[in-house]
Amino acid sequence: MKVFVIAGEASGDKLGAALMAGLKTLRPEVVFDGVGGPLMQAEGLDSRFAMEELSVMGLAEILPKYRALKARIRQMAEAIITTQPDVLITIDSPDFCLRVARLVKAASNIRTVHYVAPTVWAWRPKRAEKMARHIDHVLALFPFEPPLMQAAGMDCDFVGHPVVAEPVASDAEAAAVGSGTVVLVLPGSRKGEVARLAERFGKAVAKITTAVPDAQFVIPTTRGVHDLVQAQVATWATPVTVLPPTSPDKAAWFKRADVALAASGTVSLELAANATPMVIAYDMAWLSRIIISRMLMVDTVTLVNLVSDTRVVPEFIGNACQPGPIADAVLAVLADPQAQRAAMALCMERLGQGGEAPGLRAAKAVLERLDQAAIKDQ
Repeated sequence: MKVFVIAGEASGDKLGAALMAGLKTLRPEVVFDGVGGPLMQAEGLDSRFAMEELSVMGLAEILPKYRALKARIRQMAEAIITTQPDVLITIDSPDFCLRVARLVKAASNIRTVHYVAPTVWAWRPKRAEKMARHIDHVLALFPFEPPLMQAAGMDCDFVGHPVVAEPVASDAEAAAVGSGTVVLVLPGSRKGEVARLAERFGKAVAKITTAVPDAQFVIPTTRGVHDLVQAQVATWATPVTVLPPTSPDKAAWFKRADVALAASGTVSLELAANATPMVIAYDMAWLSRIIISRMLMVDTVTLVNLVSDTRVVPEFIGNACQPGPIADAVLAVLADPQAQRAAMALCMERLGQGGEAPGLRAAKAVLERLDQAAIKDQ
């Protein structure tokens, strides 16, 4: 069995690696081709180029790299059409992946699977209909997504969110890394995010320090932004511990933290898995902010709020992403951390905690739908 798989960022690399491991369990003879990061490479993928080339987000951020990305899109489509895999699996990064799938479908009958449903519940709902023209099957992370994808004409399976399968540190491991008040600071996993948020997060940290002088601030980093984070925090007035991407203590700090200040994204679910209360803050390039703010259909972008159907996690998005209010919210959460606990627990339950591993569920869904399609074609 030949599987061509494409991921464009760290979160997609995690999803891809778990899916690949599941496919290897169910079909030991499977071989992989495509693009991915270190986790997918550890599962047997020889990436055709560095995954980081695709790690861009937002309209303004993509424009300077448009020509290079367009060339990569053509390159990937040609490689897929030439190698004729049994299935193409694209993972998130829709600006890149769905363009590849469109070219592949235009020239072949290769089955296409997209892992992570587009957020049509948040903005641009017609994306599902456009996507259905060249995607056969969607693997959804959230339980409310399959009906939306199916209504657009695609097969869709809720396979659970990978956060529920990630290991969580023990209380003893957490206690071993630090004492006193610990504040986790998470300014993003992309360079653009870090560049925009670091100064504001630094000013918020300074205000928190004034109120809680003994607070310890810890920043776990991801591959690709570690050096940038170090350079940014070197200008902060408050000392901060910056963890390298390979730090063995990352899970312990997530468990140990009393509160987290985090960029919007899946990291909110990692915090929820560790029952760590949080404040979410995010801003985009000005052009992306203007366009997306006009299209947004939900009153919160924080995944914990959305999945639990609550609004207990404070968020500061766009123009509201200002150091003073952010710091005040962090201090308020420190004073009353219990307010978020029930919502975080409900969120994890709804995402599949305690059930079959999402990577294996995703692999089963791919194979079952592939077999069904083969029977229809006979």
